[in-house]
Amino acid sequence: MPKTPPTAFVSPRRLLPMLAFCLFMAMSLGASADQISAAAAPTPEEHHIPRFAVPLAHIGPFVITNSMLVTWIVAAALILFAQYATRDIKQIPTGAQNFWEWLVESLYNFLESVIGHKLVKKTFWFFATVFIFILCTNWFGLIPGVGTIGWGRQAPQGGLFEITRPLLRGANADLNMTLGMSTIFFACWIVWAIQAHGIGGFILHLFGPKGDTKGLMKVVMIFVFLVVGILEVVSILFRPISLSFRLYGNIFAGENMLEAMAKLVPSLAWLIPVPFYFMELMVGFVQALVFMLLTAVFTLLICQDEGHDAHH
Repeated sequence: MPKTPPTAFVSPRRLLPMLAFCLFMAMSLGASADQISAAAAPTPEEHHIPRFAVPLAHIGPFVITNSMLVTWIVAAALILFAQYATRDIKQIPTGAQNFWEWLVESLYNFLESVIGHKLVKKTFWFFATVFIFILCTNWFGLIPGVGTIGWGRQAPQGGLFEITRPLLRGANADLNMTLGMSTIFFACWIVWAIQAHGIGGFILHLFGPKGDTKGLMKVVMIFVFLVVGILEVVSILFRPISLSFRLYGNIFAGENMLEAMAKLVPSLAWLIPVPFYFMELMVGFVQALVFMLLTAVFTLLICQDEGHDAHH
């Protein structure tokens, strides 16, 4: 019989903290999107997706962009579906509850095999929500109309109508969103590391000499591991950057590829991108899985004592 995770993990309330964090970071980091998107708006000679999200409205100094709108739509849909699926918990699940429990239990068992039973109980809410949220935003960006409905201009010489300010934009094709999620993970990672080792143990984990050495060799190893610790700190600080750019780059490149395929032969714009849509469905799933696994492994490396039970 497969081990079922605690019922608390199935509750939609487990989604709310992370989704709220994602929305907050996307909104706060997107505050200057109007300045940078104005500078990066495509010129009449350019025919690619803007690198930055397009502002749709202003509320005082606060800017609402098209990628933020997609973030809100996906987050609201996830929360509503989670509440709908768990509104009336049955002993033998059916329908939406059955799908929801299958999804959560599968993720729980998978993560438990990677980071261990003790650590997954503490961190499952984050990793599962990140995976579901990224996957849904990636796939939402492939829905017809996302990026193709909005404001634009008629192309010269009787060409097709060109969208220059789309109403909706893939959330993870905006660096603000991916950087926001990476920053949240970095903050959680620090908290989990301090909980596992304490402040002193955390510093010792980074800079303390490993191995049993004596005499002059011990002095040499202290210096060596001090240098190694500095390099480790640099690599840790770059993790949010690498996580955010990896996800952003793959999703943004996929959207540009679909745009290019649609414009390759205008009369066949409805047909040529179809095979690439299926590829982007796979890319969306893989990128969500990669983001979840990388963050989980980074957490396991700093909380080794809590994750050892995964390998016994």
